[in-house]
Amino acid sequence: MRPATLPETTSRQHWMGLLARAPAVRLAALFPDLPPHQSLRPAEVGAVMVRGRTGGTGAPFNLGEMTVTRASIRLGDGTTGHAYVQGRDRGHATRAAILDALMQTDRADDIRATVLDPLAAEEASRRGARAARAAATRVEFFTLVRGEDA
Repeated sequence: MRPATLPETTSRQHWMGLLARAPAVRLAALFPDLPPHQSLRPAEVGAVMVRGRTGGTGAPFNLGEMTVTRASIRLGDGTTGHAYVQGRDRGHATRAAILDALMQTDRADDIRATVLDPLAAEEASRRGARAARAAATRVEFFTLVRGEDA
């Protein structure tokens, strides 16, 4: 997890990204019971344009569209939560929005310990495994100094 000294916006971006990237089944297993809430924007499916840049710095271009589901909720105490998740899973978007709202309340430490920390550890493990598979295919090139080059 990121240190608690980060600005609120950066921390919120971190947990919202983590919730959006989490597998929906795993998120439901870690947080099965949804608290009472009101839908401000019921989960709805739409599309967003994905943009790219050549070499990461070149002129932007439209890469294509991606399906996303978004939701906005309000808890009983008035705290609002929002979520955008890739795909068409309305339950995932709603659960992520509820967790976003709960992370802004006094339940944040409990949610971090029971939901976010396990998700972060699992994501780090997946990334490590993917990096190890990629490293296994790495080819190291080297050049020998020839006599006439000296």
